[in-house]
Amino acid sequence: MNTQFRYLSIILFSLFILLQGCIKDKEQKKKPNVILILADDIGFEGLSINGSLSYKTPFLDELASNGVNFTNAISQPLCTPSRVKIMTGKYNYKNYDYFTHLNMNEKTFGHLFKENGYKTAVVGKWQLNGLKVKEVDQNVKEDNTRPYAFGFDEYCLWQLTKTKNLGERFADPLIEQNGKFLPRDKDAYGPDVVSNYAIDFIKRNKENPFFIYYPMLLVHDPFVPTPDSEEWSSQDLRYKKDNRFFIDMVEYMDKIVGKIVNELKVNGINDNTLIMFIGDNGTNVKLVTKTVDGEIQGGKGNTITHGVHVPMVASWPSMIKKPLSYNGLIDLTDFYATFSDILDVPNDSDGKSMINIFKGENVSKRDMVSIYYDPRWSKNVSQHRNVFSQDYRYKLYKDGEFYDMEKDVLENNPLDDKMLTNEEKKIKQKLAKKLTTFPALK
Repeated sequence: MNTQFRYLSIILFSLFILLQGCIKDKEQKKKPNVILILADDIGFEGLSINGSLSYKTPFLDELASNGVNFTNAISQPLCTPSRVKIMTGKYNYKNYDYFTHLNMNEKTFGHLFKENGYKTAVVGKWQLNGLKVKEVDQNVKEDNTRPYAFGFDEYCLWQLTKTKNLGERFADPLIEQNGKFLPRDKDAYGPDVVSNYAIDFIKRNKENPFFIYYPMLLVHDPFVPTPDSEEWSSQDLRYKKDNRFFIDMVEYMDKIVGKIVNELKVNGINDNTLIMFIGDNGTNVKLVTKTVDGEIQGGKGNTITHGVHVPMVASWPSMIKKPLSYNGLIDLTDFYATFSDILDVPNDSDGKSMINIFKGENVSKRDMVSIYYDPRWSKNVSQHRNVFSQDYRYKLYKDGEFYDMEKDVLENNPLDDKMLTNEEKKIKQKLAKKLTTFPALK
């Protein structure tokens, strides 16, 4: 009798463990997949849904039309400052040390997802080993395991341990994938190589929650043909530089987004996948975009509106039930905060979660965004180094210059304190109070 009871107990305990495992698996499956796409060098005016007449972006337009189109997303003016900020959820003065470098002491959203049971991958542009920074140790520059150390299980990246003079990102790209260099191929196109890896990652992990961080190779210069350009048919013309190819590059960027969305649909996981797309800074200053509101010259590197106002789109069919054009201010720190909210872990970032926006719930809009910008790069952009806070119309720099961005978008004429209205004085005081929490540039 005791033996039978013991066997029965073992069976019941085994069934209990099995049931718990099934429940856990089911809970894991409920977790949304997350794909964050960071486009390289495209301002708000780059999407046709935002009024562009120069470029066609049907796939991103469709995502925005069925999800959320964020019309006031504010980035850093330059790539590395933006990338360090979005990956860690912290203001630049806390963790940005060198251009093209991410300090090993930092926790990224890669860690965040991996610690919570997600499969993680980073594909696209890395440029965070400090390859040309003399202060960075050579062992760090040559370390091809750093993506793993920052929380990513897999990677397929350009400019991880080799500088671009040894191999560019577009035709015949120099790509490192999980510790090895891919064979060079004159007919390969870098954006296809890395996005195809993302597609494969989706296929392999469709039964598990996954996170893909995709800092795109497009649409950064050099402005050269894509596989959809007529010139691509000639190998000799694949690195022919011409600003007109920027149009092709924007449209190819959009095409890749469409390819990823289609793969999610094919695998039946589109509804439970959050896709977020955002630019890392304004468009290249060499380019002028025609829009419904007139021509806009790119402002990359500059703290004016055209340097920091970027396109942003979110799609999450199971969560976003009602399409929305959201005009509240968004900061790059908000991504880490949103991911923390999704994972139900404490938010230790400087940002604010966007989950209530996705849910369509009443949410108090942020009344200002603050930027600490010390590019630590070339003289051309370092002339714009500054700290500022802005609301929807006014911008105050830490050096005291105050602008009405609605009337003076290029910030040529700072407002005179003697001419301010009472309302403008209140706004300036509010922005100034926020700026006191930021250190001055050294």
